[in-house]
Amino acid sequence: MREIIHVQAGQCGNQIGSKFWEVISAEHGIDPSGQYVGDDDNQLANINVYYNEANGGRYVPRSVCVDLEPGVIDTIRGGPYGGIYRPDNFVFGDNGAGNSWAKGHYTEGAELVDSVMDVVRKEAENTDTLQGFQLTHSLGGGTGSGMGTLLVSKITEEYPDRMSCTYSVVPSPKVSDTVVEPYNATLSLNQLIDNSDQTFCIDNEALYDICIRTLKIPSPSYGDLNRLVSLTMSGVNHLPQVSRAAEC
Repeated sequence: MREIIHVQAGQCGNQIGSKFWEVISAEHGIDPSGQYVGDDDNQLANINVYYNEANGGRYVPRSVCVDLEPGVIDTIRGGPYGGIYRPDNFVFGDNGAGNSWAKGHYTEGAELVDSVMDVVRKEAENTDTLQGFQLTHSLGGGTGSGMGTLLVSKITEEYPDRMSCTYSVVPSPKVSDTVVEPYNATLSLNQLIDNSDQTFCIDNEALYDICIRTLKIPSPSYGDLNRLVSLTMSGVNHLPQVSRAAEC
């Protein structure tokens, strides 16, 4: 089996990651408690790509949730799928990055990155044939851009023969929160060029257009946008999840 370790960093990355696990759990027939409730055995054929099987037949996402402040992590824990995650895989700080790439990469994030890498190593040690890592994050904020790229750098350094893939939300002129987003994105892209094998750039403005014009959703929420990203991620990673009988 070719396992993938999922890492989600920052507010945006965690919100996308949370929706991703809802989508992928529905595809595999996993309920919010981690139990299989599907009606097709094929749903379990390659479930180990994204899940670890725990005691009692529960399936636990191979996910590492990272943020420099506890707000979004607490929201995920209190959400409908909060009980499916492994509690030790939530790693967060108290101060936040203040939309600063430098804080996420060099100060606040650098202090937390060793704790995150300990969790990543533990997940990697529990795999049989690790294929690689995927990261969801934003390039406009502080944690997703600064600490997200720091994590990619650390993971590539420690696992140079494993693929690293990022789903990176890039700043959009019409959908913008802070004036420093272009600077954070520029510094992040430099890191991704050096350390990432694949980077899928996601534009919020384009997602809004797809939801409004194609899906006919008049007022898309972030949940709608994140679901669209999650379906894309599921499609990109479809091959590792389907049966590999032809290789046997």
